[in-house]
Amino acid sequence: MAKNDDLSGFTTAQSKPETAMDKTARAVKEIKEAETKERQDKMARLRRARHESEAEATTKPVS
Repeated sequence: MAKNDDLSGFTTAQSKPETAMDKTARAVKEIKEAETKERQDKMARLRRARHESEAEATTKPVS
């Protein structure tokens, strides 16, 4: 008689293959996240430059 080593009674779920729509959605999400990060980095850099420029303008006497 064969011994049953699997005592849990549960089977492992088989993952579904990724469809073309899933691949496209994943690619779009990755692109959008990358663009959002680039935009936020650019805004932070410009904001920092503006604050530095305004700080210099307030400390320099106007001739």
